[in-house]
Amino acid sequence: MVEVESRSARGAHSRSSRSFPALGGQRITYLLAGAMTAAVYYALLGLGLLAAKGTVPYLVLVVMSHLITVVIVYPWYRLVVFRVSGQSWLAGYLRFYVVGLSFLGASILGLPVLVEYAGFPIMLAQALIIVMSPPLSYVIHRTWTFRNRENV
Repeated sequence: MVEVESRSARGAHSRSSRSFPALGGQRITYLLAGAMTAAVYYALLGLGLLAAKGTVPYLVLVVMSHLITVVIVYPWYRLVVFRVSGQSWLAGYLRFYVVGLSFLGASILGLPVLVEYAGFPIMLAQALIIVMSPPLSYVIHRTWTFRNRENV
């Protein structure tokens, strides 16, 4: 059984009574959160492409899907993955969104290359970009977005 620690605003660690026996810690919950994030985003993009039927540029749908996804998944990252409490939700969300913007930028730059020049279908091209994002995202979120600000 794995005990999960949470951080308070003062930086103190406390043991939670919640345990996730199947999860090996923060990296595993982060991978699950990343899979959830990718699934939500990918579903929103796919639904947007189906609904728009080519009337809305795919990059506009990418931006819209990204904005909605970030709002949906931020609480999971904050409360479950990084277990932050006592710090400003808005400040944390803004840092989370800034990191997300870098990956939105990767999609905005990468998709036209893969779709327009390499001839990949939009959803396949986006899947390739999604697969490359989680390892880098974890490091950035762990060291900047959700770091313990008391120890800086």
